[in-house]
Amino acid sequence: MSAPNRFDEVQTRVADLAPAFRKPLDSPYEISNELFTALRHVLHDVGGQPDAPIEYREKVEEPWEMNTYVTCECLGWRGVWNSEERRRAENDLGATLYFGLPYYARWATVAAKVLINKGLITPDELSAKLDEVRARMEARQ
Repeated sequence: MSAPNRFDEVQTRVADLAPAFRKPLDSPYEISNELFTALRHVLHDVGGQPDAPIEYREKVEEPWEMNTYVTCECLGWRGVWNSEERRRAENDLGATLYFGLPYYARWATVAAKVLINKGLITPDELSAKLDEVRARMEARQ
């Protein structure tokens, strides 16, 4: 079975477990592998799900990508988060943002969310900094 078909099958199985479509389980002693996979699926967890094959291409990171990487590593070094918290926060973005954002854009997005959620910055401070950086970038052009 192809990866997209397996993904669709798991999604259908997960939908069957959702409260709106819930079929009560009678605590079976044995369950199928498909049901076990669906039961282990975390609602917003998109990491590790099957995906279509993609061609591997070498890519040199752009400066913003390396800056994001270094910033996030510094957040870890300073104790703001660890790699597992970052990864969990990425998964919690949900499928639309997870698959819609480039790799390091996900890192930047979750860094902002974690900093705000932990009370280390306010949304207003983040917005002001974004405006400042945007103005600086526009002045360079």
